[in-house]
Amino acid sequence: MCGYVKEERDLRMEKVRVRYAPSPTGHLHIGGARTALFNYLFAKHHGGDFIFRLEDTDIERNIEGGEASQLENLAWLGIIPDESPLNPKPEYAPYRQMERLDIYRKYTQELLDRGLAYKCFCTPEELDAEHERQVEAGVAPMYNRKCRDLTAEEVAAKEAAGIPYTIRLRVPANKTYEFDDMIRGHVSFESNDIGDWVIVKANGIPTYNYAVVIDDHTMEITHVFRGEEHLSNTPKQMMVFEMLGWKAPTYGHMTLIVNEQRKKLSKRDESIMQFVSQYKEEGYLPDAMFNFMALLGWSPEGEQEIFTKEEFSETRLSKSPSMFDKDKLTWVNNRYIKERSLEDVVALCRPFLEEAYDLSSKSEQWINDLVATYHDQLSYGKEIVSLVDLFFTDELNLDEEAKEFMKDETIPNTLKVFKAQLENLEEFTKENIQACIKATQKEAKAKGKMLYMPLRIATTGIMHGPDLASSICLLGKEKVLSRLG
Repeated sequence: MCGYVKEERDLRMEKVRVRYAPSPTGHLHIGGARTALFNYLFAKHHGGDFIFRLEDTDIERNIEGGEASQLENLAWLGIIPDESPLNPKPEYAPYRQMERLDIYRKYTQELLDRGLAYKCFCTPEELDAEHERQVEAGVAPMYNRKCRDLTAEEVAAKEAAGIPYTIRLRVPANKTYEFDDMIRGHVSFESNDIGDWVIVKANGIPTYNYAVVIDDHTMEITHVFRGEEHLSNTPKQMMVFEMLGWKAPTYGHMTLIVNEQRKKLSKRDESIMQFVSQYKEEGYLPDAMFNFMALLGWSPEGEQEIFTKEEFSETRLSKSPSMFDKDKLTWVNNRYIKERSLEDVVALCRPFLEEAYDLSSKSEQWINDLVATYHDQLSYGKEIVSLVDLFFTDELNLDEEAKEFMKDETIPNTLKVFKAQLENLEEFTKENIQACIKATQKEAKAKGKMLYMPLRIATTGIMHGPDLASSICLLGKEKVLSRLG
């Protein structure tokens, strides 16, 4: 049994160091952002450091700007690394794996010298054939250890012949690897279920499960929060920690994020925007996104949904899958927008308005009043475009329900009275328009639905909307009088 994994960490004595280590193969995904967020919150909760490290060994899949995109979107969320390739500490640098190859070679040689790893000369074709044979035989596919016991002379001969090789870890037999997961509790794996796995590929680049151990040790990582898909990687990593005589971090494997159909969130799922940059581009607020993502796997006390970073605690992390609820996200974002000043909300909405409409003839006050009208109901910045369309349309296109409603015989007189009231206005303000509505109520003897609905339909073309006096004021006296006939 692997005993060292049961060591307890005293957070009062040991400085917490956590890491987020993405590959620069794409932009910041919701799942990756959630991982970074929980590591960041844990570090800050315990006065520790949050490290950004880059796993860039998958050279063919790396994209230009991938690292910068990750850092930029983390910063937008308010997740600022204490250390990164751009903010290194000499004793832990470098922070990109491709710049750490010499470090990996040092420990690889140690494992080879101690007989804990060996060179494997099996070709991909041989490995594929053996895999297929095992599948057909109904056994769990595993490396057959053909090269495990080659003599030093045999190895030398194959190397002299220029035969490519990988390096595999010599997995111990009949050993239990166990640890106490911060989220899932006690977890154990049997070494006999794990074949001798590759730690260094034929091109000399280390595999993920090997490099991550060396990185975590040399950077003094104390705790690791990551997705549950990494749970099966843990025993492999624990093997390396033990063989090199190192203490493993304390692990916490977070629940899956699922869509509204309870299926694992996939990058191919087009029903949900997958990347943080997409929400930024739609006009979501970073603190709202931070709040929402923290709820993907964490349950605050009671019914609380809106909270500060300081209220986070790792003690209430859930084992159950977390559903990415789009409606909840818009609700959370709306709550944050409501708390923002009008000036901030106008700044949020302006780029979307300028892209969709010609604002050249509109005053700053008009734009402010327009956004103010929808301040409380706005769920995200881009939504303002569809909400205010009626103020940029000349023609009214009533739906059938509105047309049917306007057939009531009392309505023409109500509209006539209201038009006369507006015509007498010298100052076309919200307050004066509201007074005209009240005067119309008295003179036309119309009230409630039969007062407000006809006025709204006739002036705006819709049956339901924001404050009527505000809407009429925004439309302007000339357009409103024209529509009232």
